[in-house]
Amino acid sequence: MLVNADFHIHSCFSMASSKDMLIKNIAPKSKLKGLGLLGTGDGLHPKWLDIIENSTEYIGDGIYSTDNMNFVITTEIEGKNKIHHLIIIPDIDIARELSDRLPSKNKAIDGRPKTNLNGAEILELVREYDCLIGPAHAFTPWTGMYKSFDSIYDCYEKKVDFVELGLSADTYMADTVSELKDFIFLSNSDAHSPWPHRLGREFNQIELKDISFSSIKHAIKHSDIKANYGLVPNLGKYHMTACTKCFKLINPVIAKENRMKCDCGGRIKKGVDYRISEISDFDEAHSPEFRPPYVHLMPLAELISTVYDKGVTTKTVQNIWQKLIDSFETEINVLIDADISDVKKIDSKVSKAIEAFRNNTIDITPGGGGKYGEINFDLNVEEKKSPKMLTLDNF
Repeated sequence: MLVNADFHIHSCFSMASSKDMLIKNIAPKSKLKGLGLLGTGDGLHPKWLDIIENSTEYIGDGIYSTDNMNFVITTEIEGKNKIHHLIIIPDIDIARELSDRLPSKNKAIDGRPKTNLNGAEILELVREYDCLIGPAHAFTPWTGMYKSFDSIYDCYEKKVDFVELGLSADTYMADTVSELKDFIFLSNSDAHSPWPHRLGREFNQIELKDISFSSIKHAIKHSDIKANYGLVPNLGKYHMTACTKCFKLINPVIAKENRMKCDCGGRIKKGVDYRISEISDFDEAHSPEFRPPYVHLMPLAELISTVYDKGVTTKTVQNIWQKLIDSFETEINVLIDADISDVKKIDSKVSKAIEAFRNNTIDITPGGGGKYGEINFDLNVEEKKSPKMLTLDNF
């Protein structure tokens, strides 16, 4: 069975997360998105585990279900050097025992616990419990594994189960790094709120024998990810090297010469694009045979918001979003499967935007420094001129 899965989200107990990140809100919104399997996130937080137990029915083999939505226990840990690790856990009992054993002063406070253990030590601990582990958003400049290491083996010493790409990278960027040919890639949302433009903004289409931890493990171990879906990388807020204060995109060479200080006084942060170029072995992707396609998309409400130049939570945007969901059942159906002519009957502007994404004819001003990229679909419905694509030659 093919399942749309998002393994990395957070609960209401994580810093900067919405207080609405509760199972009762997450489950119905995930169904509207078109997901069939979610990681719970924050799976070492005692109170969150209590909420999961009280809000779901345990259907066996690590799966907790409510409102026709299935959850597997997952967590993100911040280890030594502020590197983030994503872990998929067999069940709640194991999660509680892991929580007890993890040396951390804030695990009962923050849903994403901090520990002084390094990647290799975290791997050894969670492998005792048959957990799956890999670097979270591996290339991001603040907390990604590659910010501190040139090789994944320098971090973990052994082979991990997967590599999470993060919003500012995709398969075609990651497969320029030769050592990653041996790993499957996961694309997850890292959602901090239950809105459908956050949940599943990146997700995986995975082949499962059934909905169970055992099947998830088998699929990951046997490269049964059939497709990765996610943002165009230069829409990510850390894609390009940029100032974290004024968000000006800056040539990385010049940034180094200026000791990563912007002329506005802000700090310059190295972008994912440049970081990958530093560790890459090829100019273009060298993907292994098992590597599935990476399909670029954008959350439907954000797409509508861009087309109409309205806030994503405004009535205008939400009304159009709801009309499309009423017609095609889920957001993923609208973005990927719906016939464009049928979408056009509901909203011609949105249909053109979806078609531009499918045809890869969008124009993007890349993001960086903590600011998301900006997009214009050139739909011939406004006089607004499409922004020019920025490259290192434009600085």
